[in-house]
Amino acid sequence: MEIKRVGSLPSAKGPSEWFTGTVRIDPLFQAPDPAFVQGASVTFEPGARTAWHTHPLGQTLVVTAGCGLAQRWEGPIEEIRPGDVVWFSPGEKHWHGAQATTAMTHIAIQEKKDGKVVDWLEQVSDEQYRDRGAA
Repeated sequence: MEIKRVGSLPSAKGPSEWFTGTVRIDPLFQAPDPAFVQGASVTFEPGARTAWHTHPLGQTLVVTAGCGLAQRWEGPIEEIRPGDVVWFSPGEKHWHGAQATTAMTHIAIQEKKDGKVVDWLEQVSDEQYRDRGAA
């Protein structure tokens, strides 16, 4: 058994190459080999969001606070709230983040494949972020 104490892993600012706006990433766990799973708590300030991206083995989000948005490529923007669990299939192009006026925190869980958990793509434009239709 291993217990990771609160504060034992430092918070990090979400890099501007992968995020728009102010984002804080708090690592939660990275299972030791041979396991592949890792997780982090990610807080998005109002208007903040990820870039478009994919995960080789998919991603699960568990919304814990606030009100956010999520969208898969060519799908509508969906509102996500505390208690919601969002699944993105392997290779599914998507983004997620806070609403324009409300912060949002989620736990992101994903697995490594060949040492990689995410493929970052282009930024979500302000127009795409505001569009309530399809991408």
